Amino acid sequence: MESRRLVWPDVAKGACIVLVVLWHVTRKDYLQLDWRLDLPVTGAWGTLSQALLPVRMPLFFAISGFFAARRLERPWRSVLARRVAPLLWVFVLWTLLQTAVLQAVPGFDTAIARTPAELAEQLTVTPGNLWYLLALAAYVAVARATRRRPVLALAAALALSAVAAAGWVPTPGNRYGLLTNLPFFLLGVQLARHPDVVRRHATPARGAALVAAYVVGAGLWILLDADTWLGVRPGLGLLGAGAGAVLAVTLSRVPAVGAALATLGRRTLPVYVVHLPLVAFVHLASARLVPTGSTVVAVVYPLLVTALVLAASLALHRLAVRLGGRWLFEAPWLRPGRRPAPEAVGAAS
Repeated sequence: MESRRLVWPDVAKGACIVLVVLWHVTRKDYLQLDWRLDLPVTGAWGTLSQALLPVRMPLFFAISGFFAARRLERPWRSVLARRVAPLLWVFVLWTLLQTAVLQAVPGFDTAIARTPAELAEQLTVTPGNLWYLLALAAYVAVARATRRRPVLALAAALALSAVAAAGWVPTPGNRYGLLTNLPFFLLGVQLARHPDVVRRHATPARGAALVAAYVVGAGLWILLDADTWLGVRPGLGLLGAGAGAVLAVTLSRVPAVGAALATLGRRTLPVYVVHLPLVAFVHLASARLVPTGSTVVAVVYPLLVTALVLAASLALHRLAVRLGGRWLFEAPWLRPGRRPAPEAVGAAS
């Protein structure tokens, strides 16, 4: 990778974490409220959130692979100690914290471990809400192990993604995401060999064509209920990640929007681990306070709550660090001055 840091990958990550929060706000809060409306506003938000599924995580993993690539050439000891283990540290720690905190929000629509056996399962084969961190740790190890056979690894990852998405192997809970997103990470690793190729080829015409193709593809996917058709989800993921990357380049050229998303893209980890409990507490209050008969409120609610949760997550992170809680977000054995570069930490989110 070139020494000058590219902006568009940070913009893409910032957009992805916004979509992650928006997804949880929409699915776990907004659509659970008893809206009393004459217009199909809630249905529109539900359809939009579903249509963005093949963009959000495939693009997020692709960018994570892009940032992780140059570190995969380091010795196994370094990769395990400074990449894999820190991800597992944050995953285990925040799984325990979220499990404890979410006990205070009964009825919230998410997988919460109630027994030691359920917790053990969430920490291993069927990860809970923080599955992305476990997947990323596994993907880094796989990419390091197969770095001399990238084509074979990518083919195997695509095959696994296709059969898992088609339901040919058991994918309860977030095991689905764990098994289906590896090819996007591996593609991001390969993209890092040509770091400027996306920016150079991201013309408005290509962007419009990719977005149009994705809209048509996603529309047919939803209309035909083709989620379990073999190869459909990986194909949509490739198209969605490509369209998202080109859009990120376009947004990076818009000063205010690009700068804001890039800044957020360098701070995705704290948002990722903190936001879901905040959504749970917002839902607890919203069920009592939100005027569910207002069409205006129904239209803007997901956007306003997403912005609120993003701001609160970043504020809590700053407060925790000031109070000596950096270990909540970074493995304590990563000594000051020897921590991974910001993009490596951010890629873990």
